[in-house]
Amino acid sequence: MGSTVETLEFQAETRQLLRLVIHSIYSNKDIFLRELISNASDALDKLRLESLIDSGLDADTSDLHIALEADPDARTLTVRDNGIGMTRDDLVELIGTIAKSGTAGLLEKIKETEDAAAAQSLIGQFGVGFYSAFMVADRVVLRTRRAGTEAGAQWESDGEGTYAIQAVDGLPVGTSVTLHLKPVDGEDGLADYLAEWKIRQIVKQYSDFIRWPIRMASERTDAEGATTREVDTLNSMKALWARPRSEVTEAEYTEFYQQISHDWLAPAETIHMRAEGTFEYEALLFIPAQAPFDLFSRDTKRGVQLYVKRVFIMDDCEALMPDYLRFVKGVVDAHDLSLNISREILQQDRQIRGVRRRLVKKVLGALKDVQAKDAERYAGLWEQFGRVLKEGFLEDADSTEALLELVSAASTHDAERTTTLREYVGRMKEGQEAIYYLTGEDRGTVENSPHMEAFAAKGYEVLILTDPVDEVWVERVPAFDGHRLQSIAKGQVDLDGPVDGDEEAGAEKARREQEFAALLPWLTGALSAQVKEVRLSSRLTTSAACIVGDAQDMTPTLEKMYRAMGQQVPPVKRVLELNPAHPLITALRTAHEANPADPALAEIAELVHGGALLAEGGDLPDPARFTRLLTDRLARGL
Repeated sequence: MGSTVETLEFQAETRQLLRLVIHSIYSNKDIFLRELISNASDALDKLRLESLIDSGLDADTSDLHIALEADPDARTLTVRDNGIGMTRDDLVELIGTIAKSGTAGLLEKIKETEDAAAAQSLIGQFGVGFYSAFMVADRVVLRTRRAGTEAGAQWESDGEGTYAIQAVDGLPVGTSVTLHLKPVDGEDGLADYLAEWKIRQIVKQYSDFIRWPIRMASERTDAEGATTREVDTLNSMKALWARPRSEVTEAEYTEFYQQISHDWLAPAETIHMRAEGTFEYEALLFIPAQAPFDLFSRDTKRGVQLYVKRVFIMDDCEALMPDYLRFVKGVVDAHDLSLNISREILQQDRQIRGVRRRLVKKVLGALKDVQAKDAERYAGLWEQFGRVLKEGFLEDADSTEALLELVSAASTHDAERTTTLREYVGRMKEGQEAIYYLTGEDRGTVENSPHMEAFAAKGYEVLILTDPVDEVWVERVPAFDGHRLQSIAKGQVDLDGPVDGDEEAGAEKARREQEFAALLPWLTGALSAQVKEVRLSSRLTTSAACIVGDAQDMTPTLEKMYRAMGQQVPPVKRVLELNPAHPLITALRTAHEANPADPALAEIAELVHGGALLAEGGDLPDPARFTRLLTDRLARGL
């Protein structure tokens, strides 16, 4: 060992910053080992690269690895690598980063940051993850020798006021970091970091896919009581996403998917991609074959796993995957992020937003490929994930066109199979401009709705939308392939088209309007508490009446949804449409012409309105009154 020990004192700001690192910034003390292994992996990468560039570099690269050594008697844990190593100047420059200029500004930023996760990201930006070792150690000793040099150096500190640097002779190339561990303290999150099981657990969770072997010697006792010491490799090093797709088998993909998703089935689709350029990353994504049980739970975890250079960062990175694709599982491995980047910084990062857009495009494209190649298999996927995919119309306007191509819905065309919008458009009648749809609680209610009568009679196909989210997304989407989406329960409907050139049809329409000229305004007044208008209908063939909304009105189901969520919305008055050919309506018109003041007419008007509400599956404003009026009317007729 060299004789000269150089003791340097931390600046006052640096001492405060160290206290933050040790006591406040990191919420999980286990990640100290992740940081040290990541540093060791970088050192091995650098040695391998430098040996390729400099053929004269005197360095052995035949067995690059990381070694972990636990000494229970001395209470030390050592992380050792045979990588590039450092000189004394490197130690001051790299390990001493925290003592360089700019510390005061960093400290001020941290003081202004109330969020611990955001503060952690600031620490990461200054490259001081090494100092997380002081969360678990009273003293840290770092010994190192750079490849191509003879002199070694030692850095030592207790993380308080000073650190010492001295020359050391006879060190091997590489770096060792020895932590003199604090006592185990469960309340403070200090585990037993000398326990073999704990070390294995941390390596498996955070560093399993590091490309270099992480080794640790373990004692084994055989059946005869003899003790042997064996060296185990703790990490798998099998980062499938870093290998070409041609070199990975389907069995390996399935095994990895089941490992990260805890699913016993094979994935329905695998997406393996690599992006190069200004921001490099690899991604390995999976679309499950079956929806998880908690897909619609408020507490469900979403997002994919985030790695940085094969080092695990976080389990559910929401910034990389939108909520409507929360069923997608997988891994994204970025090359140019800080190990300590926080969720808040990720959400604001422009490059991360770009990655997210590309991942979304890849997932939706994979679903589109399944739809084109195997309609039956796609129908199964849509049944599992269609409801959540339609949430994308509400949160991802940029993907509207891609999502519209994926929509699959029941329709009146086929009682068994669903249809895509593209298929619907291909079957539209000549001259049909809109894509017609009707929402409701279930297929039976929708099919039996009075609104369907004229469309069924004239052979127009209608989409049957029964998911709660359907009430919302159809309002957000203006059109598909140039055809607007139109609810058959809203606005005026005239399936016969304009009557300007048809004198007979025009005369018939004028005659009906003249016949009901007195009844319609009277009914509008009598039912003013419930409806905004009473008018004649062209959408009814057998029913007496139906309730419709104006083109921009909120549907009753959507009203209920908002109120169930605690949002106050004003009640929406709708329009009562009458079938002028129905015997009840013609009899009501005749009775009104004979005696407009007859009080029974108002009761019949209420019954007509209530019957129309029930026919569409709506709720009566006063069920008891409706029942009484109906029974009284039936009794008089007997």
